[in-house]
Amino acid sequence: MLQAGLWGAFAGSSILIGALIGLLTDLPKKITGLIMSFGTGVLIGAASFELLSEAVKEGGLIATSVGFISGASIFTISEAIIAKRGGNERKRTKKRNTNHSGLSIFIGTIIDAIPESVIIGVSLLEQGTVSYLMVIAVFISNFPEGLSSTVGLKKDGYSKKMLISMWLIVVFLASLSSLLGYSLLQNTSTTILSFISAFAAGGIMAMVASTMMPEAFEEGGAIVGLIASLGLLCSLFLSQL
Repeated sequence: MLQAGLWGAFAGSSILIGALIGLLTDLPKKITGLIMSFGTGVLIGAASFELLSEAVKEGGLIATSVGFISGASIFTISEAIIAKRGGNERKRTKKRNTNHSGLSIFIGTIIDAIPESVIIGVSLLEQGTVSYLMVIAVFISNFPEGLSSTVGLKKDGYSKKMLISMWLIVVFLASLSSLLGYSLLQNTSTTILSFISAFAAGGIMAMVASTMMPEAFEEGGAIVGLIASLGLLCSLFLSQL
């Protein structure tokens, strides 16, 4: 059980690392875009090779399909709600146009982090060992989010203490989500676990398409297509380990 919490904390810790780099350095936006695009490819691969394939194998196509559509729908609805208050800009380094975006960015980041962390805990139940592909995918994708969000919020006037506190809370919630995913679902049927895996995959795909891909292209340029493809290939290799 403790192992689940530690892996969740590790995967979420990169958002704090990115935040610290954003506070202490001035990393070029293009570099952030390239990192984000690589993370996009890895996440797509994790959702496809790890989550969906295992969900179909263990729970069947119907449970997987329902879970996937549910996850994508709920994330999309949540994204639409927080977008109205500036939360859709949580991965951008620019100054926001609204004075109320900080809390929405924070909530949006939590919405991104929780499903990913839960599935890290669930992977320990299904496989007996953590899904290293999911851990690496989440770690890579969290880094540019912490970096770019911090740069943007710093321009909005948020203090260093406030920003570090926000991201520490996200890391704590990531660890807690992974821990709960493991401890609360130990006696759950394979069909429900498959539904949860597919649900997380749907949320990840909706998040990637609506936030990471457009922002990676905006900051990194046309080269991000190739970098994302390399991330997907890397994900394929990791899934074979």
